[in-house]
Amino acid sequence: MTAYADRFWTSRDGLKLHYREYAGREDRPPVICLPGLTRNARDFETLAERLAGEWRVLCPENRGRGDSAYAKDSATYNPLQYVQDLGALFEEAGIERFVAIGTSLGGLLTMIMAMTTPEKLAGAVLNDIGPEINPEGLERIRGYVGQGRNFPTWMHAARALEESQGSAFPDFTAEDWLAMAKRCMVVGSNGRIVFDYDMKIAEPFSQPGGEAGVDMWPGVDGLAGKPVLLLRGELSDLFTPETLAAMAARLPGCETVTVPRVGHAPTLDEPESFAAIQRLLAKVAG
Repeated sequence: MTAYADRFWTSRDGLKLHYREYAGREDRPPVICLPGLTRNARDFETLAERLAGEWRVLCPENRGRGDSAYAKDSATYNPLQYVQDLGALFEEAGIERFVAIGTSLGGLLTMIMAMTTPEKLAGAVLNDIGPEINPEGLERIRGYVGQGRNFPTWMHAARALEESQGSAFPDFTAEDWLAMAKRCMVVGSNGRIVFDYDMKIAEPFSQPGGEAGVDMWPGVDGLAGKPVLLLRGELSDLFTPETLAAMAARLPGCETVTVPRVGHAPTLDEPESFAAIQRLLAKVAG
């Protein structure tokens, strides 16, 4: 296992936020891995270990996830706040340009940064996310976020994940489900297995119109002329083939890859995903 350092930064409203840092070459922009709505830095363990050495990799955890502090005000669990938090990290760490690898929510944050600070992006991977979200997938996510379930053993947790997400990962083995459980859950204070995020992140998301945001298509346009990879899970219920095609039409030169027999979202451990990321980083490295 490649060693990483646990590091922290402070948000502008005083929260202590966590990221993992894997050492790599200083003559290249670092890779910033941005997780999905309920996820954390552990999602990128395998990818970061494979890139480390050649690339410096940072895996930040949004407020309310993993080892980042929980917010006092649940209204701050929103994408614009997350982008502001990342801006504070970049200032503290002296990062002026970077490659963003964004899964789901992390891809939305990447698009917001492409709208607001496009000069900072040296390249981008958008993993199973676009400026338009399929309502069917959105309803599925709304159905499980913030439910606060807990389990007596890791195997119970793994089976629960298989029950709720089996259609997205039909080829997963019991070992795969166990690995996923350990990425998104922890042992709670009472010894039971719990999800590793603040259940209150669901509150803004559950408000009427809470999912509505700004028009995200300018975020796609902000990536024009940069190395871009658009990944889609073949079985995804969140990111449609039509949205993928529309994005590709606005980003001449981008690469699109559909990962077979995977739903929302590819883990980035798939051979097709990793090979595509390597091709993108080769373009960034020049």
